[in-house]
Amino acid sequence: MSDPVIRVVVADDQAAVREGLVALLGLLPDIEVVAEAEDGRAAIAAVAAHRPDVVLMDLRMPGLGGEGATERIVADHPEVAVVILTSYADDESVLAALAAGARGFLTKNAGRQEIRQAVTAAAAGLASVDPAVQARLVAAARLGRVPDRTRIPDGLTAREAEVLTLIAAGLANGEIAARLYVEMATVKSHINRAFAKAGITSRSQVAAYAARHGLTR
Repeated sequence: MSDPVIRVVVADDQAAVREGLVALLGLLPDIEVVAEAEDGRAAIAAVAAHRPDVVLMDLRMPGLGGEGATERIVADHPEVAVVILTSYADDESVLAALAAGARGFLTKNAGRQEIRQAVTAAAAGLASVDPAVQARLVAAARLGRVPDRTRIPDGLTAREAEVLTLIAAGLANGEIAARLYVEMATVKSHINRAFAKAGITSRSQVAAYAARHGLTR
């Protein structure tokens, strides 16, 4: 018997890239593209409508970006795996994507077989990170540049801690949303949860809390 077909949604704001990915995946007999999306919000809607196995997601898109969309998809449809495919492979972007729940991370230098392997692994519940990105993260960890998430206080998630760090740095909610490529509503949700966990009742208390727990930058 042949392997089951993996149903995929492709999300990328650049039409040429998106159409190229759809054409590339269409050449693979075990993968079927069931929908395309031009941004994170459209990706969320496509997942709700088509219930794919995997979303191949760009990271930086206007409006709701890939990171925010990944958080929503993983929360609402935990059976759907997200693989990030992006031009941005800095440590912060990789860690943020994985913290949001992405199961795979590839750069747009990846070839057809690498994309196929990542999609297949994600559909099987396995993680897959571009080898070059993985090597750099390991090197960063050895040099102490990757934060030790076990030291984040009060049960905060990595994203909630990052939002508190940005508040402590003086950024407004809109600036935080732009920096993290998420919607204002997502930022407010992170703030509400972080304040509740940390026992903070106002923004004026954040700077002292961040300094006390090493969350400053």
